[in-house]
Amino acid sequence: MALRRAREHDRRGAKSTLLIVGLANPGPEYEGSRHNVGGDALRLVVQRRGGKLTLERRQRALSVTLPTPRGPVTLAVPTTFMNESGAAMASLLRRTSIDDLSKLVVVHDELDLEPGRLQLRFGGGLAGHNGLRSIAQTLGTQDFARLRIGIGKPPSKEQGADYVLRRPTGARREAQSIDVGLAADAIEALLDYDFEEARRRVNGP
Repeated sequence: MALRRAREHDRRGAKSTLLIVGLANPGPEYEGSRHNVGGDALRLVVQRRGGKLTLERRQRALSVTLPTPRGPVTLAVPTTFMNESGAAMASLLRRTSIDDLSKLVVVHDELDLEPGRLQLRFGGGLAGHNGLRSIAQTLGTQDFARLRIGIGKPPSKEQGADYVLRRPTGARREAQSIDVGLAADAIEALLDYDFEEARRRVNGP
């Protein structure tokens, strides 16, 4: 309902062929945390492609639209906290004139994948991820694509919140930087190829 009401009142923008949203918590205290790898990977792509994320207050996101071989693609990082990521989605979809949710890709951290592993897929469960849950509630469906960035599991379930919100240290910090770079490569595959080809390149045969 929230998505439908918002669509009735806001103007639609120029059409993008794809909307890619990298999830992260705002603020310097969360910079470099495991929970922010989705937003970090997307920012790296924008830097590589010579773009600049600008604040769109109405969309509650930082965003940029880049030219690609497949047409204009919009990349965005919500400025909300992770558990309110859905608040940015309705406006971003309107701005990009995307009605087909197969053209939405959410980039996020994934506890169920080991560090260094990536998975690009359409649909699937929420796996307890508050950002995905918020988006699914706003859209009324879980049928959207995800680029999952493995961060591994904490030592115990009770340490889950601290594990995702804190910055890794030492060798793991350096490894996470490499993982973010690999995730940025995967996002660039989405910019340059159709979804199936990008999925083959990211996931393997």
